[in-house]
Amino acid sequence: MVGQMCHLANLVANPACRVVAIADLRPDLASAAAQKFGIGRVYGTHRELLADSEVSAVVVVTKRRATGPIVLDALNSGRHVLSEKPMAYTTAQATSLVEAARRQRLVYSIGYMKRHDAGVARALAELARLRADGSLGRIVGATGWCFGGDTGRSRDNFVMTGETRPDGIELWQDGPDWMPGPLRPGYDNFLNVFSHIINLARYLLGSSPTIAASTVEIAGAATVTLDFDGAACELQLSNGSEGAWREGLRIEFEQGTMTIELPPPFAEQEAEVIIGRDGQIARLTGEGSWAFRRQANAFVADIVERRKPLASGEDSVADIALAEAIWKGQVNG
Repeated sequence: MVGQMCHLANLVANPACRVVAIADLRPDLASAAAQKFGIGRVYGTHRELLADSEVSAVVVVTKRRATGPIVLDALNSGRHVLSEKPMAYTTAQATSLVEAARRQRLVYSIGYMKRHDAGVARALAELARLRADGSLGRIVGATGWCFGGDTGRSRDNFVMTGETRPDGIELWQDGPDWMPGPLRPGYDNFLNVFSHIINLARYLLGSSPTIAASTVEIAGAATVTLDFDGAACELQLSNGSEGAWREGLRIEFEQGTMTIELPPPFAEQEAEVIIGRDGQIARLTGEGSWAFRRQANAFVADIVERRKPLASGEDSVADIALAEAIWKGQVNG
């Protein structure tokens, strides 16, 4: 679903690239998706696809434990990669992927599409202005939240079949050696859902926070406080609600606030940015673009222009390291 709705649909619409092939272990699904999106070549495995000399870049959307091995094969074959997140389960795994991309001098991008949201781009520009002119004073703290619910996905822009996902593909270990087995499903959920808001907080507030405090439940819900050079950002994280998806970040200044209200992950909407000061609010509005479309277009442009991605593999290692440290603190606590 994600591969079709969020990636294929956007890449086939980009005139700067051609989608030449698709690989899936489920032959009926591969054929149906290829027909829907007008893709001429269908392969049964990613290795068959990587043997196609016309392929210069790949998007990897698969079960999370299979992501790392497939990305490593793609990078080692000399292909640029956009991978869904999380990129890996451990810092060591993530670092091995970054080193492979560095050796080959490849573009390696991770699917933190919220960095590509046009509303987030406006927030980043406004944040730079506020820091420069000091009109709201200095940043004194922040609060982030992610209460997972309805993802906002469309129901008619992807195809599915009744085929069973086959076993037998290479999987990486789903957590560090020290992590007990019963904790790993919660850790998996934490990485899949909550690494987004951690990554976004780092994008806006500073790339290398430290962990000031954390409490994690076995199911993956958590309260985490990150320290950004003396400014604390408390993240409140919970998944599984049947209601609306609520996610955002509020930055507290001495004399005002900036609030970024994020849309549900698959909704074709922009984040809303609200500036508060002196009891008044101002909304920074946009034109209604979609973060996934902007992410796909950026991946193509990064390759053509040899740019470093907004959410590079190199930067995203920090998200895995933070998640490991948060959960290790819980185990040791």
